[in-house]
Amino acid sequence: MKAHSESNKWLMHDDQKELFEILIALALNAGFIALVALVLWPLEKSSLAFRLAKGYGILWVMTWAVALMGNRIQDYLRVNIYERVNAYVVSNLAVSCFLQVGWAAFAAHTVNSFRPGTSTWIGIALGFVGVLSCLIAYFAVSSFYQGHIYKLISLPLGVISFITFSVGWRPF
Repeated sequence: MKAHSESNKWLMHDDQKELFEILIALALNAGFIALVALVLWPLEKSSLAFRLAKGYGILWVMTWAVALMGNRIQDYLRVNIYERVNAYVVSNLAVSCFLQVGWAAFAAHTVNSFRPGTSTWIGIALGFVGVLSCLIAYFAVSSFYQGHIYKLISLPLGVISFITFSVGWRPF
């Protein structure tokens, strides 16, 4: 019992904030996929959860890779929060927004591919799942890009992008 308490203290320490947010985002991600599968199962659309899960896997890998590569590039160019604050913030903002818009495009395409032949209410429910998927993607991306400016811009940008891609979507 004491070891469990010690690990909780370690995880909740300020030095572990990034790890804690990543673990929470992963848990939210898994819970969302399970919830989508359960809710859409009676509607025979539960395969949407599988496609979103594959997309989230790619999003997590891309976010890890881009964050690692971005950190290396920033180190090489000596861009940091203390010396070149504008370049640091703008570069991280661009990356986090790019990831969020990329997810919105994927989610809109995936959700809209399940809409043909469904009723209006099921289409609305699928759209709601898509918007929620952007929220979950926001938690994944913002676990790496934790600044307030990134969080302030990324979520609205992701939702607006999802709506824009959904409205502009035409079946092939």
